Amino acid sequence: MGSVRAMSRTWAELLGDAEDGEREAEERGGFFGRLRESLGKSRRALTAELAGSFDAGQEEAWERLEIALIRADVGVPATAELVRRLEARGALTDLGVPLAEEVEQLFGDPPTLARSAGPPTVVLVVGVNGTGKTTTIGKLARKYSEHGRSVLVGAADTFRAAAEEQLEIWAERAGAQFVGGSRGADPAAVAFDAVEAGRARGHDVVIVDTAGRLHTQGNLMEELAKVRRVIEGRLEGAPHETLLVVDATTGQNGLQQARLFSETAGVTGVALTKLDGSAKGGVAVAIAHELGLPVKLVGVGEGVDDLRPFDAHDYATALVRD
Repeated sequence: MGSVRAMSRTWAELLGDAEDGEREAEERGGFFGRLRESLGKSRRALTAELAGSFDAGQEEAWERLEIALIRADVGVPATAELVRRLEARGALTDLGVPLAEEVEQLFGDPPTLARSAGPPTVVLVVGVNGTGKTTTIGKLARKYSEHGRSVLVGAADTFRAAAEEQLEIWAERAGAQFVGGSRGADPAAVAFDAVEAGRARGHDVVIVDTAGRLHTQGNLMEELAKVRRVIEGRLEGAPHETLLVVDATTGQNGLQQARLFSETAGVTGVALTKLDGSAKGGVAVAIAHELGLPVKLVGVGEGVDDLRPFDAHDYATALVRD
């Protein structure tokens, strides 16, 4: 494996802040190792098909590669595009480097988290049960706080037992203020209160949680759409960021979630979690290529520093290169 690029994506870049060089460099080095370990299952399945040479006359070799990419949940459209690009390069004796380059190119320009012209920036977080949504919110709130932003977390998930308590604990750990509601309260009303409190108290960022609904439950998706409308009506331009938390282990089901949540909630970016337990790490490619949704965050464990800005170069290298 070649050396990791010296300047991976950092929190400072993602949040639009000045670089904290020493700290970010230390975090980058450790995180790439965890990312590479997390994508090991997907990478081993792929690299088994990358040995030998590939040229336009080796249909069987290209078919094996296609199958391996699809099994890694890269998706059929993205797989077809990658193979087309690789074939256009001509005969290849080492497929790892060009494949990593083409995977990286599919992600486009590095994304940032939205930032409003004036405070507060409102971040709406959506997703299904069990994706790691609550912990993602807590870790994100902490990173905002570490970069000098005052944060308020709103618990508009009034559907799940103990959801508010868990989120309040995370908010306290992150040094963020907290707004909740009673069990069974109108989620849109809680979201309204959170945005109103964020404005009144002068917070830089308001992060609003929502119920971990299934994308197949129409009434709950309508409720989510109502939450978004209420936020839009309370503050012009809000929500400025709508993050969908996707569990990487769900593979193509995660792609379907992204498609439907995007239609209902206006998703602007994806936080991909649980890569450390997945053999389907290629779903990030499918989401970016098929839906045009930027992957902004990636999680590879339970630690607070295991949530990091997504870096297409690091991801592609860890996914396909031995």
